[in-house]
Amino acid sequence: MSPHETPSGLPETGRPAADLLAELARLRDGDLPVRGGNVTAYVYDTGRADVHDAAARAHLEMLEVNCLDPTAFPSIVALERRLVTAVAERLGGTAATPGIFTSGGTESIMLAVKAARDARPVDGTPQLVAPVTAHPAFAKAASYLGMELTSVPVDPGTFRADPAQVAAALTPRTVLVVASAPSYAHGVLDPVADIAALAAGAGVPCHVDACVGGWVLPWLRENGREVAPFDLSVPGVTSISCDLHKYGYAPKGASVVLFADEAMRRRAYFAAASWPGYPVINTTVQSSRSAGPLGAAWTTLQALGAEGYRELAEGAMTAAERLVAGVAEIPGLRVLGEPDAPLVAIASDDPALNVFTIADEARSRGWFFQVQLSSGASPANLHMTLTGVSGLRVEPLLAALTEATAAARESGPPDVPAELAEALSALDLDALTDADFAGLLASVGVDLGGDGDPEMAVVNAILDALPAPTREALLIRFLSALYSPHI
Repeated sequence: MSPHETPSGLPETGRPAADLLAELARLRDGDLPVRGGNVTAYVYDTGRADVHDAAARAHLEMLEVNCLDPTAFPSIVALERRLVTAVAERLGGTAATPGIFTSGGTESIMLAVKAARDARPVDGTPQLVAPVTAHPAFAKAASYLGMELTSVPVDPGTFRADPAQVAAALTPRTVLVVASAPSYAHGVLDPVADIAALAAGAGVPCHVDACVGGWVLPWLRENGREVAPFDLSVPGVTSISCDLHKYGYAPKGASVVLFADEAMRRRAYFAAASWPGYPVINTTVQSSRSAGPLGAAWTTLQALGAEGYRELAEGAMTAAERLVAGVAEIPGLRVLGEPDAPLVAIASDDPALNVFTIADEARSRGWFFQVQLSSGASPANLHMTLTGVSGLRVEPLLAALTEATAAARESGPPDVPAELAEALSALDLDALTDADFAGLLASVGVDLGGDGDPEMAVVNAILDALPAPTREALLIRFLSALYSPHI
């Protein structure tokens, strides 16, 4: 290698575009597929290549437009208005409903929490009250915004939030109450109307996290399915978030947060004019950001239309119902709760059958099942998101699940020494370098520099045996080691 060449840094001279694109393709060889329905998390596939291609072209058209300054690029204002209106009209609002286009559910939630905090000054630390099933984005928002998160128990059988528990958690410092529509983990709707009513009675805003369900539940309702009230039409709901890069099928980086009134939206904004540079006004957490996701999201919604979304929603929900019925026929497996959306969590009460091993066996057969660790009344389980393409893939999915379950039963649960969890809990993680931690992972079979699909059953079983703070500390160290340039 020439002394002027760098294997992964900046080359001395520019490289041909064809070589760069070929290298990107090679780097993606180890990625999970984003089309076809074999990956039951992270990606949302319509099964309609023309829609995805149109979104990609729209993304490229808007790629270099900067959302930082709407006076310089009026196209972003026009597109955001259209998107917000389209979402609002399906989520209990009108063409006049204020909203913000964001990069995703976490940012939408961050802005809703900031708006609520700033709208209701309190003595002491502002408090956020949410069910234990609420998305961790609320914990992240509380951490970033200097707030206290109070997590309340849910019904151990249905996994729905308990309004009485929410009411008991309210204090004079409460600035926001949260409900999920649905919660991601189990796909069930919280009793939004009851929670919003008690929040309103206490004079507290109520946010509905419909990030995963906001663009599938309205279409299920329009198809004649029973969907409990959950949106801005519910008295007491003051904001709602809806991801368009989930069941809106737009490319990643697309979400909307709606507010019941303009004043609340203004509290989500940030402005700075006390420095010698240009006046800064931000609608989101980010400042400079590409308008590519905005253009792609608008194009996707226009390309599919209401009819397309009704068809996709029905196909996904029908597939979820078939999956639930199929799971009932597999000995040792059961579905947690009764899903209201195309999200299914599958657990096992059989001590001879480990869901983490099932996930590894499924991956060796070309399927990705997302694992969820045990938490409170919710046991360790496999999470599956059914999408528009799933109607064509649910039978192969059930076949893979059946085979993986049989193989997992034969191999038995992962062998985790009883003393290992205690040793990890007592471990001084701050004393380990990233290289040291990578070595620790290698000792339990996870090679960060290896090729192929990792076998994660042992690691997940170890994590599952640990208390949440230790899990979180280990996950942070895992991420740090994974991105370390020395591994």
